[in-house]
Amino acid sequence: MAAPPRVCVVGGGGFVASWLVKLLLSRGFAVHAAVRDPSDPKNAFLAQLDGASGNLRLFKADVLDYGTLAASFVGCEGVFHPATPVPGDKLVDPEKELMDPTVKGTKNVLEACSATNVQKLIVVSSVAASCFDPDWPEGKLKDESCWTDKELCKETQNWYSLAKTEAEEMALEYGKKNGLHVVTICPGLVFGPLLQHVAVNTSSKVLLYIIKGGPDTLNNKFWPLVDVRDLTDAMLLAYEKAEPSGRYICSLDQMDIKDLVALMKSVFPNYHYADKFILHRIN
Repeated sequence: MAAPPRVCVVGGGGFVASWLVKLLLSRGFAVHAAVRDPSDPKNAFLAQLDGASGNLRLFKADVLDYGTLAASFVGCEGVFHPATPVPGDKLVDPEKELMDPTVKGTKNVLEACSATNVQKLIVVSSVAASCFDPDWPEGKLKDESCWTDKELCKETQNWYSLAKTEAEEMALEYGKKNGLHVVTICPGLVFGPLLQHVAVNTSSKVLLYIIKGGPDTLNNKFWPLVDVRDLTDAMLLAYEKAEPSGRYICSLDQMDIKDLVALMKSVFPNYHYADKFILHRIN
């Protein structure tokens, strides 16, 4: 009997990553889940997933530690890299808190893939890397050819978009130069149920913030949205079907905050919600 295909999921205990681990196990993959601390109680739920007892191994790894990443990739034909910090509060040290783990972390993942003969790498970027282009023609639908302007990000201190853009550009360029199959996925804001029992991801914290009162006034931002299960389906599809290099936006719905609040009111009416909205759209 042939051995199951073996892949590694970086940051396997995270919101998106854990759903991906669940999907991969259900499709018969052997999965290495790279996590900071396999013994941390917040990662215990992974062992309870269907198929985990025979096909899931947890590896102690950190994206800023090349050696631990390489060890977790050994024997794998593919790697998925959805691990990136998503800031919920104001950053104190953007370089240390966001730029290093996102950009340097992705560089370590790329080099570890090359060193361990990994064949395919799927990198989760963000629509934040394809939204902020002041020169994009007005009225033209943004697509995969649109890249966020890095200088604009620096001027506006939009560190998350800057980190995602730099990391994605680097990943695609590295893949072409080094013969590594690299595909990037740019999801919108990811919502959906949580598999983990302890930690709450950033997008869910946004919903909790809104539903538990939040401010009286909200910026009516325009959000591209995607369900976490649709995102992981797209990641596996890209792994199995995409060309050796490519970039794909993954966003199903588009919604203003005002409409999102109205939807939440219809489902959870007995909470206090903001009733004032300031128009603010992505250019």
